Amino acid sequence: MSSQNKKSTDSPKAGSQQPSVIGLYGIPGSGKTFILNHLRQNLDRSFFTFYEGSEVISSVTSGGLEAFQYLDEHEKNERRREAILRIRRECVNNSKIAFVTGHFMFWKGDEDTGQVACTESDLDTYTHILYLDTAVETIINRRQEDEKRFRPIESFDHLSRWQEYERNQLRRSCYHRGILFINLSKHLSAADKIVGLVNSFHLRTEEHNRSCALGALDQYISHQLERPETVLVLDADKTIAAADGGAMFWEQLNAFEARSTKKNPLYDIFSGPLGYSWSSFEQATLLNEEAVDDTRFEEVCRQVASRITLHAEFSSLLAMLRVHRHVCAIVVTCGIGRIWELVLQKENLSKLVHVFGGGRIGSGLVVTPGLKKDLVLRLRQSYNAYTWSFGDSVVDLPMMQEADEAIVVTGEQTTRSTSMDKRLEELVGVNGFQPCQVTLPHHAPPRVLTKPLPVTNLTDTSVIQSIFTRHNRLRRIDISHATEKATARLLMTPMRDSTISGPRLRDAHEEVGRYLAVEYLTAVVGLESYPLQHVQGHITNGYRLFRETETLIVALMRGGEPMALGISQAFPSAMFLHARKLQDICDKSLEGMVTVILVDSVINTGNTILEFVRHIRTLHASIRIVVAAGVIQASLLQRSRIAQQLVAFEQLTFVALRISENSYSGKGPTDTGARLFCTVSRE
Repeated sequence: MSSQNKKSTDSPKAGSQQPSVIGLYGIPGSGKTFILNHLRQNLDRSFFTFYEGSEVISSVTSGGLEAFQYLDEHEKNERRREAILRIRRECVNNSKIAFVTGHFMFWKGDEDTGQVACTESDLDTYTHILYLDTAVETIINRRQEDEKRFRPIESFDHLSRWQEYERNQLRRSCYHRGILFINLSKHLSAADKIVGLVNSFHLRTEEHNRSCALGALDQYISHQLERPETVLVLDADKTIAAADGGAMFWEQLNAFEARSTKKNPLYDIFSGPLGYSWSSFEQATLLNEEAVDDTRFEEVCRQVASRITLHAEFSSLLAMLRVHRHVCAIVVTCGIGRIWELVLQKENLSKLVHVFGGGRIGSGLVVTPGLKKDLVLRLRQSYNAYTWSFGDSVVDLPMMQEADEAIVVTGEQTTRSTSMDKRLEELVGVNGFQPCQVTLPHHAPPRVLTKPLPVTNLTDTSVIQSIFTRHNRLRRIDISHATEKATARLLMTPMRDSTISGPRLRDAHEEVGRYLAVEYLTAVVGLESYPLQHVQGHITNGYRLFRETETLIVALMRGGEPMALGISQAFPSAMFLHARKLQDICDKSLEGMVTVILVDSVINTGNTILEFVRHIRTLHASIRIVVAAGVIQASLLQRSRIAQQLVAFEQLTFVALRISENSYSGKGPTDTGARLFCTVSRE
């Protein structure tokens, strides 16, 4: 049995087309042949093809099944392998979904253990496995009444043990291999129910699911009274409420069924090698289907919803949507959507907030981390909506990275996601991802990372104003740049050349600084005239930067120094200051100054610039600030938290050689500072 926990080295899935092959299992007498024949009669033959596993084995064995019985186990497994590979090849050739009956094991009552008949090739081929969990009493009656084949009499206890063992082994193997497994318990065992289930497999693909979700989002947006400028995208469990609806569902169900176990079966799915993949979330849906029928599912959801209360902060925030029609909200949950529909209904918010969730085949959706991300992208790209995302765990991070604003909900230390801190450490600062956190409840300690994760409050006036700002009226960052000019292409070439470093690279940066000074800074700050002695002997007008002697050039160390020196060459009367930290700029530095030019070679997220601008403004409320850079990342200029804060400052302008769509941040040999000063080997 241990061989089923590892992937076969000659897996037919590897490097070839993978057809859909559905296995139907159950101990002898479960009714596999009856179900197969019913499916033959009721499923569309243009999509499905049907195989009795034993018949295919007979066809690949010289002498048929009778001869097969006399083979040793190794030879039997070879014939089984050949049979399933034949089915697989035929499915590839005819582009149909195969339905195959099979035996997992054979187990005589006088034996301590059974003989496994399910091979590695079987498990490498199946995409779905249905297990007929027929009542043992029914199986005994069928075995006794079967006139077509001899079935030995086995005890109730033995058949029960056999059924439980192979059901558990199949489930475990499927969870580890990405095979979708469903136990056809009593409410699913009717032949017509199985037909509906199999038909759903034909339609439920990841791409079809994505298409349905995006279509539902489009429909929701189209029904808004006013096209939304801002959309709040909220996770549900442990985000808008402290409760975990999925865990509560299984607790409630175990209580209803008086089950001895308190274990949440979802743990076995998501803690396995498939993690938070499409297969895992689809498997969770099938687990819900096998656990309860539709009536009991609704009953359990209502019981769970009655015990959940939204965080007051979210309840208040969502209630504001009644008067701010340019803002709308959606809940996007990987959990059971119906629970959160009922929670919102209880809070009188169901008409304001739409829920995208799954948990049931009838709901039509399987929400994955990737789908959350796709919904945010759709809102931003197709509707130009400003998006705020709220989440608490790693499954929310893909959507949070894509949103304009991201807020991590930090709950009680004992219940918060333990894997979230590690992923935040890895992602904060990457591609401009700079989330904030809110602690709910307020007494919960905030997450403490080595990366910045500032604490905010959903009831703060500034936060509320930011959320409900009409974004079509937002100011943009004031910037001038030479990205499309031939001059920029020439000047940026040595800066991008990996073979150039040290003095030559510093010279290139100085040249860029001088170019920005004479071409852009003079236009932004202006010029002033002053008298000078002409070469012919008379007095004439010369020009320099407006109030040049009252201008401070600040080189943000270390990468900004060469470019700042180039600017200084163009404006020789301006003061020059090195700044490694905020405190290097003090009241005395700004005394008598009217303009500050902050110089850096590359601006990625804008965090550093924001800190320096904010610091300067605390020292001098009205001084003109000009930021000069060789490269500014395009993401900074888009609608982001940092951009919003920067445009709030008056008298702030940016100039750059070019705007870059490449959001890569240099490290080691690609770090600009290391290349400028030949310290690559020390990075």
